[in-house]
Amino acid sequence: MADLKEGMKAPEFCLRDANEQEHCLKDFAGKWVVLYFYPKDNTSGCTREAVGFTEKKAEFEKLGAEIIGISPDSPKSHGKFIEKHDLKILLLSDPEREVLKKYGVWQRKKMYGREYMGVVRSTFLIDPKGKIAAIWRKVKVKGHIDEVLDKLKSICNPEL
Repeated sequence: MADLKEGMKAPEFCLRDANEQEHCLKDFAGKWVVLYFYPKDNTSGCTREAVGFTEKKAEFEKLGAEIIGISPDSPKSHGKFIEKHDLKILLLSDPEREVLKKYGVWQRKKMYGREYMGVVRSTFLIDPKGKIAAIWRKVKVKGHIDEVLDKLKSICNPEL
């Protein structure tokens, strides 16, 4: 499991979106990146999170930030998810779970007494130089998007 900390270089990756277009972290150099990892398209928490980030997208963009969501779902699944909920954020597919492992979010989980491997909902704020500025692990969706936005505002506009 990756033991990433604030100040470390964010692990590079290249993954495909719903249209099978490849996007690499290095493509976003010079911008802030809100990189969030979520378990599954079209589940209640993941839908609330994606819709929430979509609703606040303009505020993040004003601060020079791009929002990227990553899950193990297929590009086709992402396409349906985006269409169904009119999402305006970039969703990338990591079916091999390579990036999930690089960021240390593919972990053993427990539910109803059963253990399994899955995505631990996490968010990484990556600065324009590619370094990790903030990390949220084991995220609860309620209030999280505002928390990320507030953190970004405090870094970009510390006098506010």
